[in-house]
Amino acid sequence: MALKARGQGGDQAALDRHLITALAPHGGAVLAGYWPMRDEVDPRAAMAAHDGPLCLPVVTGKDRPLVFRAWQGQPLQVGPFGTSHPAPDAPELTPQVLIVPLAGFDRQGNRLGYGGGFYDRTLQALRESGPVTAIGIAFACQELPAIPAEDYDQPLDLIVTDRETLTIPH
Repeated sequence: MALKARGQGGDQAALDRHLITALAPHGGAVLAGYWPMRDEVDPRAAMAAHDGPLCLPVVTGKDRPLVFRAWQGQPLQVGPFGTSHPAPDAPELTPQVLIVPLAGFDRQGNRLGYGGGFYDRTLQALRESGPVTAIGIAFACQELPAIPAEDYDQPLDLIVTDRETLTIPH
């Protein structure tokens, strides 16, 4: 249902403005964005406006956390599951802020992804090493009343939509 709603889209320009505003306090921080696939919300305008190092996720295998490689506009390689990522010779970075794609979300900071658990494993590992901010982005039409959370699910800190920015209390 949420993926079908995402396909209907929303106001990308409004989402860009809200995401740029949400990222402003994180100037200088290492930001992990993503290269959109299918009809995912596009974070690239906000990534381009970020004042700090950028990196993109790399899927290294099933049931493994993501690795992040520096990206400064160089051509990307095709990865598993339709992803695009920097070449293996791009330096690995540890993000302090992550823009997380969403299939669906609720107001408690729970998210639906694609079922691989990549972001949950990644956020858990990053949070064990220090503070990290996870910002989910979606069109407002992707909101669900409630998403059941499992013990391994990692909540988001903010959710940015084309209508609003939700700060999730933890």
